Amino acid sequence: MHNYGQHNALLAGITRARHSIIVTMDDDLQHPPEELPKLLAAIAAGCDVAYGKPQRREHSPWRNLASRLTKRAMRVALGAEMAERSSAFRMFRAELREGFAGFRDAQVSIDVLLSWSADRVACVDVDHHPRRQGRSGYNLGRLLAVTLGMITGYSTLPLRLASGLGLVSATLGLGLLLWLLPRMLVPDSQTPGVTLIAAMVALFAGLQLLAIGIVGEYLARMHFRTLGKPAFVIRRDTGTPPRPEEHE
Repeated sequence: MHNYGQHNALLAGITRARHSIIVTMDDDLQHPPEELPKLLAAIAAGCDVAYGKPQRREHSPWRNLASRLTKRAMRVALGAEMAERSSAFRMFRAELREGFAGFRDAQVSIDVLLSWSADRVACVDVDHHPRRQGRSGYNLGRLLAVTLGMITGYSTLPLRLASGLGLVSATLGLGLLLWLLPRMLVPDSQTPGVTLIAAMVALFAGLQLLAIGIVGEYLARMHFRTLGKPAFVIRRDTGTPPRPEEHE
């Protein structure tokens, strides 16, 4: 009905694909269709997903740098090696859709959804043609916004960073208080008031951050449940065939 975004449009097409192999590629012909046999060979060799890796990206240096930083951040946040290999030029098996059939979020990342069920990932060198007309909508700001959305939408990394920072701060504050306590008990000793206040602030601020991180972990678990991420995906059923009476 209107522009929901690139990945949302891809998801709409992926859910309606009718054949066993699905291909996604940009429509500006920077991804040459002549390179598809290379991806198909990787799928035929047993891979679940084959990414086309440009031998030389025909983008501006700033765009290339932003893309590399985005993929590194995705890998750190998501813990998936395929995040760094990802490319808009991809081929994958249609049965991978079972891994995100229950996905119910408006913020979509096709590569994250594929990582839920894909285990065998290949990265194939392909040609990358320069853009003949128009300009890419993914500038530095847009790529950073996408990265931030993925980190907060599919990862608990920010919450765990807050919890870690709170734990470090509380530990330092407690250690400083323990160091000041003997001096406070000694008569006629001069205890620095500023140091005491700093220790108390560090301790209680750290405890607050730690508590927020713990509460956030529980909220994140509820959020991930609403995404529809499956507990498992079956690749192949090797069970016994049904008995004859079951067909009657």
